[in-house]
Amino acid sequence: MLSFILLQATSPQPSEWALFLGRFHPLIVHLPIGFLLIAGLLELDRVTRRQRVSSHTITLILFWSAVSATMACIFGYLLSLGGGYDEQTLNYHMWEGIGVAVFAWIAWAVKHERIGPRIRLGQLLYFPALGLGILLLLAAGHEGGSLTHGSDFLTQYTPEPFRSLAGIPPREQTVEDIPAITDVNQAMVYQQIVHPILKTRCVQCHNPEKSKADLRLDNPEMIKKGSEDGPVVVAGKADQSRLMKVCLLPEEDDDHMPPKGKPQLTENQIMLLTWWINQGAPFDKRVAELKVTDDVKPALASLGSGAATGSQQVASGPAPESPVLTMKLPAADPKAVEELRKTGLLILPLSKEQNQLEVSAVNARTFSDAQAAALPKLSQQIVWLKLGDTEISDATLAQVSQLKNLQKLHLEQTNVTDAGLKNLKNLPYLEYLNLYGTAVTDAGLKELAGIKNLKTVYLWQTKVTDAGVAELKKAMPNLEINMGLGESSIAQFMKADSSAPGPDKAK
Repeated sequence: MLSFILLQATSPQPSEWALFLGRFHPLIVHLPIGFLLIAGLLELDRVTRRQRVSSHTITLILFWSAVSATMACIFGYLLSLGGGYDEQTLNYHMWEGIGVAVFAWIAWAVKHERIGPRIRLGQLLYFPALGLGILLLLAAGHEGGSLTHGSDFLTQYTPEPFRSLAGIPPREQTVEDIPAITDVNQAMVYQQIVHPILKTRCVQCHNPEKSKADLRLDNPEMIKKGSEDGPVVVAGKADQSRLMKVCLLPEEDDDHMPPKGKPQLTENQIMLLTWWINQGAPFDKRVAELKVTDDVKPALASLGSGAATGSQQVASGPAPESPVLTMKLPAADPKAVEELRKTGLLILPLSKEQNQLEVSAVNARTFSDAQAAALPKLSQQIVWLKLGDTEISDATLAQVSQLKNLQKLHLEQTNVTDAGLKNLKNLPYLEYLNLYGTAVTDAGLKELAGIKNLKTVYLWQTKVTDAGVAELKKAMPNLEINMGLGESSIAQFMKADSSAPGPDKAK
């Protein structure tokens, strides 16, 4: 019988009706708790103080405690069909719950004015049945808490000396125990950044006692192992990692994580997890040992109170000389922000004190010209715009031209051409432009010459020529033009590499 129940409880395809009704278990389970405790307290008061409590009243309370306990067992069984629970804990909880229902029915039957007299030695059974029902109720409640919150939920914060007296092992390190980040560059990426995010958003359902989809996210070994469907983290490829895919699904989607109604990941947390996975999902690296991209700088800067220094500095915002950083801008329209978020874009503040925004399509590769129509609704607040690797074309740049405070623009690997660059002439604060992998030619470079504050432009793998670059450099002597590795640079690199002493030459 037990093996059959456990087999059913781990069934991979329960019906929708079973899952629907099972969700009512947490609601119904509180009824027998209240009814049984009230019955026990009334009987205790009647015995100790000789109070006249109607026998019919206690019988009625016991009846509803037995009914509700039985319903709680049924609905609890249906809930268990969804799987993801520790089998041993679930087994204890199940039989303790059944015991509550059985002893509640026995206590009711013995107490009943018509049924009780027909039961031989019934009065001798009453108090043991009621007492055992209450004890099992407490035990089942503890196991239920272990299933949903972890086995140490009640004892996790037991202080000394009670902890030692009770034989409870020393408290494990929690998120609160992890040292505060004072220097972001020296922070351990997994221990101080990634683990706290997973601990507060994911581990409640993916821990040793409750591993939904056979997935645990409480330690590196389990993260590497993945779920019943395979790996959840593909090192170097956040867009192919199921851990990120389910977080980016619409909140109404059944597969969205965390489930609707529970605390959701913030945009900064999504950005940090994405960055960690794209950097190879290391478990033993510091921030300074990884490549800190422009996308993640604001999110990293929000973590610590200390200023980051050195070549890996993660302070958010553009260079100090840019007036955009210190402008006093009005707050963004929440409706406009929400409209953009629905397209999949991440919207991050550059600082807590200012209203400047960074808008990024790092997780919205299907962002298109039609969706770009919503960008001008935040024309004053968008300072950084990152639309690389999306489906946009020149039509989007007509919308971008209305972002009058834009300072940094990423258009790499898009369908932008020379014609679209004409729209950028009237952006007075534009300093950074990335056109890597686009179809831009020398004709487009002439359009860039009209952007007076432009400081850096990336033109690697475009259709521009050396002559076109020379013309642009002549028109804008202070402009930094990044062309990637040209043929001459590659030749010098190969020459240097071939002249270096290899293993055979060194002998």
